Amino acid sequence: MSTVKTSKLRWWGVFTLLLIVIISYVDRMNVSVLITNDEFLEHFGIKGDRIAQGELMSLFLIGYGVAAFFLSPLYETFLGVRKGLLFSILLWAIMTIISPFAGSFFLLLILRLILGASEGPLFSLKTMYIKDMFDKHERGKPNAVSSMGVSIGLAVGFPIVTYIIMHSHWQASYYILGLLNLVIGLPFILLFIRDKAKSPNQRESKQVTMQQMKRLATTFRAAWKTPGLIWILLIEIATLSYLWGSSAWLPSYLLHERHFSLAQMGILSSLPFLFSIGSGFLGGYIIDRIPPKRVSILFVIGGIGTALSVSIAIFAGSPVVSAIGLIVANLFWGIQGPAIPSIVQLAAPEESVGSTYGIVNGVGNMVSALMPTIMGAMIAGKGTESFSAGFTLLIGTQLLTVICAIIALKGNVFTPKEKTAGKHPSCT
Repeated sequence: MSTVKTSKLRWWGVFTLLLIVIISYVDRMNVSVLITNDEFLEHFGIKGDRIAQGELMSLFLIGYGVAAFFLSPLYETFLGVRKGLLFSILLWAIMTIISPFAGSFFLLLILRLILGASEGPLFSLKTMYIKDMFDKHERGKPNAVSSMGVSIGLAVGFPIVTYIIMHSHWQASYYILGLLNLVIGLPFILLFIRDKAKSPNQRESKQVTMQQMKRLATTFRAAWKTPGLIWILLIEIATLSYLWGSSAWLPSYLLHERHFSLAQMGILSSLPFLFSIGSGFLGGYIIDRIPPKRVSILFVIGGIGTALSVSIAIFAGSPVVSAIGLIVANLFWGIQGPAIPSIVQLAAPEESVGSTYGIVNGVGNMVSALMPTIMGAMIAGKGTESFSAGFTLLIGTQLLTVICAIIALKGNVFTPKEKTAGKHPSCT
């Protein structure tokens, strides 16, 4: 196969990953809009209960984090990228479609937990693919392109779900999103995702052997030895806490605190994430042009800019100024997006890049899962709702990011050691 053809195929794989990330984020933010819908809230008996509403996102994230942590090494060892993606998307489509049939809030929480678990390995699989298909010096752009799916998914998801609810009923959002997963996701994976070809001595029987189990244990142990892992974890926790906290409560903030109409809320909820798309690509562009030891500078610049912008948003008297502040905040937040997978791909042992990202993404999501519920408690207050109090926590996440990044820069902790394994092109 020619180099040109190989290059085109690997980029089709990146665009497929972008599409999968988009539909997964449209799927997971569905409840952020639904908690503004009285019919949905009354059906499950959680109207006026901000903590219970936050739990809908938190339970999803707990399942997501646990699965990313524990399933990623299994996927990396036994399934690979293609089979792992096919299994995941089938399961999360089923969980989405059956969610409206939950007869109680408790059962809905269980389905949210399983839905999160089904999506958990996604970013580890994405990281494995880009590591396998792109060289070290060219991973910034594919990381940025595929990571843009987070912002695009949220940007298109809020107005799409709002439109469905306005013109149909809340159950329809689940049915439509579940079918989108099957109709769009599965064909693209089958057409464009390929696993890295194994050399003859790497091909093994499909039967689970002691040798495979030892390799699984070795992969997992190697992942924990990644240089600077503690700082990567803290930055990931802070970054995801901002994402989950803001996306969970942004529609309610705009609707109830800033008093925009439902239609305006749908559009304004999407704009912060729409603007972070371009800044995410800018982050990837910068990463490919600076020394690896300087990648953390994106967290310093992005963290400071995000914290200042959120401060303006929550303390501004004007609803319009507040909305602009949140948009600018996501511009700065978005620039940080490609930095974490790029650091993992550079620093992690060659044989455990996917597992390392699974640890980072898993722990990050398990801890940040608490943010929507904690924000809900802060918003509820002592009988008087205050969304500003909840959104203040978002400022704290970015200050933590800045502190960790400065320490990492001073200690040069992310400088990759030489990898002894075979040198293959890599991916996200």
